[in-house]
Amino acid sequence: MDQQDRRAAPGWSVGGLAILLYPFAAAAVAINLFMLGLLAQSVGLSALAPITALAAAGPLGIPAAWAAGRWARHLLNEASGD
Repeated sequence: MDQQDRRAAPGWSVGGLAILLYPFAAAAVAINLFMLGLLAQSVGLSALAPITALAAAGPLGIPAAWAAGRWARHLLNEASGD
């Protein structure tokens, strides 16, 4: 990949998009953790409380939001023809 391919189109940065998408990414992580806790009951583990899933989704939502921001930035670059 040369320097021209790495150039971003004007607009939102990856960090800005990550901040914008953080509430949605953290909510998706919380739902998935809660569902994983429900699935854990099938193998004899205790269920994960919704409050615990929300608390764990706070820090785990950061890398998920960063990944969503990178994906959205890629789509914006692709749409602008860069």
